[in-house]
Amino acid sequence: EVQLQASGGGLVQAGGSLRLSCAASGFTFDDYSIGWFRQAPGKEREFLCISSADGTTYYSDSAKGRFTISRDNAKNTVYLQMNSPKPGDTAVYYCAAGLGGATLFSLGYGMDYWGKGTLVTVSS
Repeated sequence: EVQLQASGGGLVQAGGSLRLSCAASGFTFDDYSIGWFRQAPGKEREFLCISSADGTTYYSDSAKGRFTISRDNAKNTVYLQMNSPKPGDTAVYYCAAGLGGATLFSLGYGMDYWGKGTLVTVSS
């Protein structure tokens, strides 16, 4: 059974930091790109960043410079380090896995598996 479990969300003050984790099982993790997305109340899902199977990373403008994606293939886990979050970053954060790359993920395609999200609330 394929599972993706995002965790690490919670309440954080603006300017602080938070690290989200995405633990995967049930598929060949090394072969898959893993991306982070978020959805704020009343807004559409937004692509944030991706760690491709070949180790390359790509960030949306929203994530660039403040968020860092990393992966540990030995632990089948991808992380999202959020630095200096802002109240506008408040959202449910999701991880997704797929065989597509940055181009597809950034357009909302190419994801085969989704995890349940984790809520991040940034207070001012």
